[in-house]
This record gives sequence, structure tokens and C-alpha cells, in this order.
Amino acid sequence: MTLDQVISIGKETLGVTLLVAMPCLAVSITVGLLVSIFQATTQIHDQTLSFVPKIVAVMVTLMLFGGWMLRTLVDFATRLIEQLPGLI
Repeated sequence: MTLDQVISIGKETLGVTLLVAMPCLAVSITVGLLVSIFQATTQIHDQTLSFVPKIVAVMVTLMLFGGWMLRTLVDFATRLIEQLPGLI
């Protein structure tokens, strides 16, 4: 296995990881920002108010994008396993 192959696999792994994590992270950041703005305007500083909406939003995002995330990860793993004989 050459250094170029290792770097290529590493880059592809990081790219797939970011691509799969992006929907949940984006929704969590957006909901967190909206809850923060709501808390600042109403001066309600309850701890559960910041966590519960984010958890619900991430769960809904996982239900919506879960199939796509799983398909992306399975495609990546399949490509990696198919390349394995040529790497050794």
C-alpha cells in the first residue's frame, strides 16, 4: 500500500464522514440558534428548553435522511472492500 493510496482513502473517508454528518449538524445548529434567539428575547433561561428541541429536530432529521446516510455509508464500504485486493 503506497502513501498516495492511504491519503486517497483518508480523504474519501473524511469527505463521506462530513457528508453524512452534515444534515444533523446543520439542523442542530439552526435549531440551537433559533432557541437562543427565543431565550434572549423572552428571557426564559430553562436548561431543558435548549436541549429538547435540538434532540427532537435531530431525531426527525435522522428519520428523513437516515436511508440516504445508510446508503452512502454502505456504498463507501462496498467500494473500499472491492479495492482491498488491489491495495495489498
